Formats: sequence, structure tokens, C-alpha cells
Amino acid sequence: MVHPKGAAPKRLVVLLHGLGADGNDLFGIVPALARALPETAFFAPDAPYPCDMGPYGRQWFSLQTRTMAAVEAGVRGAAAVLDGFIEETLKSLGLDESNLALVGFSQGTMMALYVGLRRAKAMAGILGYSGRLVGEGGEIRSKPPVLLVHGTLDQVVPPESLPEAAAALEARGVPVEVLVRPGLGHAIDEEGLRAGRDFLARVLV
Repeated sequence: MVHPKGAAPKRLVVLLHGLGADGNDLFGIVPALARALPETAFFAPDAPYPCDMGPYGRQWFSLQTRTMAAVEAGVRGAAAVLDGFIEETLKSLGLDESNLALVGFSQGTMMALYVGLRRAKAMAGILGYSGRLVGEGGEIRSKPPVLLVHGTLDQVVPPESLPEAAAALEARGVPVEVLVRPGLGHAIDEEGLRAGRDFLARVLV
């Protein structure tokens, strides 16, 4: 958790980590984002479950079985936990969805897209790195702007996940931007971070 100095925050960014990490994992990008987002609180919750594919870290859902049905069931199960965290944090800060953006990496992007598109009120935006869209069916309830960033050499989440997600979102009327990073693996680079910062500064007005 990072609070702005001085007055109460006017914006909230929730950072959602990937498989085998924890809430501390994405705090390294906060200083770069915060320079363009004054009066913003940054929260990075731990995923609810211990990672079952390694000796440490957390997971939003298991990837022991990687069929789409199993992944979607896992995302759906964790969505209630994330929704509860969002509700509690917004209430504690006296903010609403118009002041909120979700930032995800990998599994965290899957969670951000799933939860962010299914809340009754549209949040300010969703920024997703190296992820994919899960469960893009008829449950979408709101259409916040989305920026998706993905490396062409990602060996964890296939790079084609980006155009697939963008096409599905556009078909549902969700405003989506994409940034493809040539030669990048499963990571966030400086160019992607700058694009994400600019996106957040634009939508969190």
C-alpha cells in the first residue's frame, strides 16, 4: 500500500500480480506511475491462494489444469475475493469506480479484465501486461477503456493472446488500445511502462 503524502487520495490504482509472486512484486513500477498520478493511492493485494506450482508466492487460481474451462472456473472463483477487496478499499478511501484503475500482470491481467468488465459501474480504466482475456461471453456489464501490452517473445502467455483479446473486446464495444513490444519476453519494459503511465494519467482525471 502506498498513500500519497498530504491530503486524502483522489484516485486508486490496484495492482494485481502474476502467478508465484505476491503483492510486493509490482510495487517496483509504482514510482514511475506515481510521477504522473498525484494524489493517488496504490494498493497491491496478495492473491488469495498459495502457489501450487512452486515453493513460495501466491496465485489467483491454479494452472495445474490449463483447459479454458478450468481457467475460467478459477478466475470466476477468485473474482469474488477481488471484488470484495475493491469494494472495501473504495469505501475506506471514500472513492468510487470513476476514481479506480486496475493494473495487472499475467494472471493479474486475467483477473483485472474479468472483474473490471463485470462490475455494474465502469471504472476509469484497465491496464494489462502479458495477459489474456478469459470468459469474454455475455456477462460483461461495463466497458471501461483498456490498454493491453504484450511482448512478441513471451513464452509464458502466448503473444497471440493480445490480438485475440483486443478483437473480442472490440466486438463487445469495449474501447481498447494495444501495444506490441518486439523482442520482449514475459515482462514489463520501459516503453510499456511509459505507455501504461500515460494511459492511467489520461483515464484517471
